[in-house]
Amino acid sequence: MMQAMIFAAGLGTRLKPLTDTMPKALVEVGGEPLIKRVILRLKEAGFTRVVVNVHHFADQIVDYLAAQQGFGIDVRISDERSQLLETGGGIKHAASLFDTTSPILIHNVDILSNVDLRRFYDSAQGDATLLVSPRQTKRYLLFDTAHDCRLMGWTNIDTHEVRSPYADLQVDACEPYAFSGIHVFSPHLFPHFDEMPDRFGIIDFYLRYCERCSIHGYVKRDLRLMDVGKMETIAQAEEFLKTL
Repeated sequence: MMQAMIFAAGLGTRLKPLTDTMPKALVEVGGEPLIKRVILRLKEAGFTRVVVNVHHFADQIVDYLAAQQGFGIDVRISDERSQLLETGGGIKHAASLFDTTSPILIHNVDILSNVDLRRFYDSAQGDATLLVSPRQTKRYLLFDTAHDCRLMGWTNIDTHEVRSPYADLQVDACEPYAFSGIHVFSPHLFPHFDEMPDRFGIIDFYLRYCERCSIHGYVKRDLRLMDVGKMETIAQAEEFLKTL
């Protein structure tokens, strides 16, 4: 089984005023809601189960997916109406909805990209594989490319802050890459969530456990990706879609 999770619970504050009356997942780009675009891409890639977490205007997403009959695949709802749980907490909360024998592809609802999701999923290794690229940013994940591109830590190049479980980490010896918001998570990691609070970020988890677990980067140098997170990016996203 190929399974995935779409993060659709966010408040979408950067997309106001649209998100004053609807969830970000139902904001349309090129005439189609973001969540429809992601689900159809996953379906086309061969995914047969998709878990969607909901919080902001949750009923609208639930009703929309029901009206679409899950687009012909097994779409399940992870309900976070009572509290937003962030990315790591969201996966933890949804654990019972997954098949524990298959990896889980995690995808933000507001991301458009040229990623071959099937190829990325099939290339995943170890306990987690993070899709990364050499694009410019202020915050980078750090990898040991001599050893299967293993995650070693994180740095902010403006503040020079470094986070890593390796006390003697040499930042200059690592390759810095930007995270895409797409990753493959192994259910083998679920027992480690028992040590985490209900609410936490998944990158915080990866940085805490990368010394004990097998967490890797998958470098896509020709990555073309757009985060449809702001009002001004909606028109840009429509043009971006034409180029994919």
